[in-house]
Amino acid sequence: MPPSPGNAAPLVVRCGAFGDVILATTLMRLVAARYGSPVDVVGAGAWTRPLLQNEPWLGHLHVLTSRKTPYLLCPSQWQLVRWLRGRGRGPVYVGDWVPEMIRLLERGGVHPDDIVTLDAESRRQYESQPWPDRWLALGSRNPAQPYETIAVDAREFRVPSITLSGADRDAAANWLRSEGLDGPLVLFQPGNKRTHKRGKLQTAQGPKYWAPECWAAVARAILQDLPNARILLCGSPPEFEMIEDIREAAGRDPRVRNGARELPIPRLLALIERAHSMVSVDTGPGHAAAALGCPLLVLFGDSSTLQWRPIGPGAVTVIQGRNARVSDIPAEEVVEGWRRLAADVQRQ
Repeated sequence: MPPSPGNAAPLVVRCGAFGDVILATTLMRLVAARYGSPVDVVGAGAWTRPLLQNEPWLGHLHVLTSRKTPYLLCPSQWQLVRWLRGRGRGPVYVGDWVPEMIRLLERGGVHPDDIVTLDAESRRQYESQPWPDRWLALGSRNPAQPYETIAVDAREFRVPSITLSGADRDAAANWLRSEGLDGPLVLFQPGNKRTHKRGKLQTAQGPKYWAPECWAAVARAILQDLPNARILLCGSPPEFEMIEDIREAAGRDPRVRNGARELPIPRLLALIERAHSMVSVDTGPGHAAAALGCPLLVLFGDSSTLQWRPIGPGAVTVIQGRNARVSDIPAEEVVEGWRRLAADVQRQ
């Protein structure tokens, strides 16, 4: 069944992890500007809606529960196909050139002439470049079917962006007051997307793992420099026990808080925006910090700092493990990196 006639809003398909989608806001904003229209988005993950829901350029958002589940067993795929068949024709920017997504677009009747993607040669060209540059290259292309566009400077959209609501900011401020978390707020993000899927042993063997004693050493140094600060250990509920190990290593200092069960996405984003600074492994909340202008120190393991470095309007300091493992980074190096970052904050 072909799509119905008429010009639909442009569509961006990007089913990635939390940080992947933040980086792809460069593509979404550029496409919205070029077509002078809200952008429909296909994503995946329960966090996608609270992450994007306040964006002024967002049209319809469809969230898949899974791309890899067989079609007959996945209602969110059925819903996507029905929606695609009824939305009409328009440009479709595909950031997920994987067989599962291509089959879903074909089931939905998306016309090949409406699809925009980077060919294999272009993907090779950009594979070692920062992700925003890859997205700007994709967003600057046109589908074979001509649609009217507006001339814009793609470079204006290179920095990822997140929009927060006033209600979310107020709710976060009220939460801080109710919990007695006054003073400068420093965020630690020790986990990553794989942490909650593994036990402690496997987590400790991962390239992004940093021992609780190292996090605790940084916490003690920060509290020595900023005695009135509060350190909030960020994470998801399944990471609670892993994060509790850090609090234990920090001597259960009341100024160090395990927030793993208390940080829904809107609150987390609002806290990041107002925080003094963040120390994070290479993971999604680190990209959120960069996008929201929170001064960030990020620890890299085996990922490319060129390709995955967080980009934003604020200061970003990157430290990479010498053997492609965060565990090889001395705590003293992170302390000194944070102190330089804090000094920059103070000068601003």
